[in-house]
Amino acid sequence: MINSFNENKKITGKRSIFIDPSYVHFNSDGIFNLEDPVLNRDDQLLPFHRLREKLVSKGQRVHTADYLPHDNHDSESREYYSLGILDNFKKISNEKNASLSAFVIMEPPVVAPHLYAALPELTAVFDLVYVHNVDGDGYSLTGVIREKLRRLYWPIPYMAVLEPYWSKSDRFKRIVVINGSHNPHSRSREQYSTRIEAMVALSKFNAVDLYGRGWKRWWSRAALWLPYWRNRSALMSIYKGACASKFEVLQQYEFCLCFENMAMNGYITEKIFDCIYAGTIPLYLGASDIEKYIPSTAYVDCRKFATWDEMWEEVRAMSDIQIQSMRDAGRLFLGSKEAKPFFNSIENIVLG
Repeated sequence: MINSFNENKKITGKRSIFIDPSYVHFNSDGIFNLEDPVLNRDDQLLPFHRLREKLVSKGQRVHTADYLPHDNHDSESREYYSLGILDNFKKISNEKNASLSAFVIMEPPVVAPHLYAALPELTAVFDLVYVHNVDGDGYSLTGVIREKLRRLYWPIPYMAVLEPYWSKSDRFKRIVVINGSHNPHSRSREQYSTRIEAMVALSKFNAVDLYGRGWKRWWSRAALWLPYWRNRSALMSIYKGACASKFEVLQQYEFCLCFENMAMNGYITEKIFDCIYAGTIPLYLGASDIEKYIPSTAYVDCRKFATWDEMWEEVRAMSDIQIQSMRDAGRLFLGSKEAKPFFNSIENIVLG
C-alpha cells in the first residue's frame, strides 16, 4: 500500500526515481510486477523490472509516481519520469517535490494527438522529451524546443527468440492478425482502415484469421466509423476471438499482418518484435525508415505491393527455404547490437 512508504523516520538515499505509468492500472508499483499475468501480458513489463533491479542494486529507489506525494525519504535527488499522462506532471511541477526529468510519448499522433499538441509546453518544462522521431514527421515542431527531443526506441523484453514458440514447425500457411478494434482520434496517416482493407481482401482467399478484442462490439465508439461498418460482415467471417497470449497464437502461423497504427518515421512497436520472437514472418507496413533499424531480410515490406492480392500471391508462393531464411534473419537481428537500443530503451532513458 502507498501509505507504507509514508514513514516518520527519514531514510537517506542516493537517488529516488518515480515513474508515472501511461495507465493507472500500473500504479502501486504494478509496472514492475512480473507476477500479474494481466499487467505483464507477454512479459511487456520486463524492461521496467530490469530497470528497477539495476537501480536497487546500486542502492537507489524506484517506485511509480503515485508514491511521490507520500515519500518521506531523504534523497540527493527526486526524479520524475512520465509515460504519457499530461495532468499529473503539472502538480509535480507546482509542488516542486521532484525534477521533471523526462516525458515519454509512446503513442502516435493518431492515438494521442493531445500529447503532440502539448510538445511546446513539455519541452519547456521537462529536461528531455522522447518521441518516435525528432524531425517532426507526423507532427508539428512549431514552438517546440528541438534540442530537448530524443528518439524513443520501443522497449522490448528480450534479445533472443522464444525457442518453444520459434521452433514450432507445423504451422498454418496463413496470415494471422492480432489487433483490437479501434477508431483513431485522427485520420492523418492512420493505418487502422488500411489494416481492415487488407483483411477484407485476404478473406476472399480464405487466407487470414483475426484475433483481438472489441470486434463484435458494434455499439462501441471503436465501431463508429465507416471502415468497420462497411466491412463488418467480412470481419466477422474471419474473427476468432480474443487471445490471452500473442505468442501462443503467433506460433501457429507462418505469416502475420504487422501494420503499425500510423505511418510515421521511427514508429516501430512491439508488433514486429512479437513476430520475430515467435518465428512468424512479419508482413510489415508502418515506419518508412524501418530498414534503418531492422534488416529488410527479416520481414516482408508491404509497400512494394500494388494490391493485397499481389501480396498474397507472393507470400503463399514462398518456399520453406525462403521462410526459414527470413526467420533466421530475425533471430540474428535480435542478438545483434542493432537490437540493443530497443532492449535497453527504458534503462537508457533513466540511467543515461
